[in-house]
Amino acid sequence: MSVLLVYICVFVAVTAMVGAIGMLFVPTTESGIEDRLAMLTGSSSGKQAKDALLKASVLSQPLEGGQHMFAAYLSRLKNFNLLFEQADTKLKPPQFLGITAGMAVLGMFVPVFAGMHPTIIIPCGLMLALLPLAWLMLRRRSRLRKFAAQLPDALELISRALRAGHSLGSGFSLVAEEMRPPISKEFQRTFEEQNLGVSLEDALQSFTDRMPNLDLRFFATAVVLQRQTGGDLAEILDKIGYLVRERFKIFGTVQALTGEGRLSGIVLLALPPALFLAVYKLNPDYVMPLFTDPMGRQMLMGGVVMQLLGAIVIKKIISIKV
Repeated sequence: MSVLLVYICVFVAVTAMVGAIGMLFVPTTESGIEDRLAMLTGSSSGKQAKDALLKASVLSQPLEGGQHMFAAYLSRLKNFNLLFEQADTKLKPPQFLGITAGMAVLGMFVPVFAGMHPTIIIPCGLMLALLPLAWLMLRRRSRLRKFAAQLPDALELISRALRAGHSLGSGFSLVAEEMRPPISKEFQRTFEEQNLGVSLEDALQSFTDRMPNLDLRFFATAVVLQRQTGGDLAEILDKIGYLVRERFKIFGTVQALTGEGRLSGIVLLALPPALFLAVYKLNPDYVMPLFTDPMGRQMLMGGVVMQLLGAIVIKKIISIKV
């Protein structure tokens, strides 16, 4: 039990250290709020007000983020609360961290009661601790896909409302009433923000932050530019909707052509862990040298690293940007 206590203490210490480091990266919004209050009260100069508006403007953000995969994941972890909004879950970060810690402790106790080798305790704890995060990311990914599929219909609905003489806000309200979640909920929130006095540009900026979709950024940029320079917004929305539908057609073709590669990647990545579990179930002594022998641990670590590199290479091959 002393070894188990050491493992638990190490896990708690590492978790606390990661949480403390993560808190350092959480962006604070107090400076932005202070700049806006100073601008409204007239205590800031014109240049400072202009710089503050440009920094928060949707036009200052690139339409297509050129971040690499690791930079994108790091940016998500920096704003941890935004992940819960994008996943549309009622869980709060403290509750989520509590569930993660509970799963980690459960994963460390199960091997002890099952009589497994002590070296499996830490890997089992880490695997179960990652399950809540995997669930959150899968829920977020599924919601973003549903939103992307609904966006062309929403743009056409707004375009028809504009041609019928309604305002843009009425078009947002129509999408919230006529369409299903998640797009109805997001447009309803944007519509309510405008009713509460938030400017359209700020509401669209918040919208694009909650839903990181490239086509939505096109829509937000088109709306802001149209309000500043003029033009037929209904025609612009029709063209954006047409482009989105054509992109979906090309994306479906690419998915069909890369289906074999994705299936091969899943099989190749799942085969070593599945084979290890099967051999461990049939003959545990055969695989124990991987944990007890120094050469075996080096081979195991090398295999894990090669698996991760293989997963990255396969993902790069089958990921074709549309």
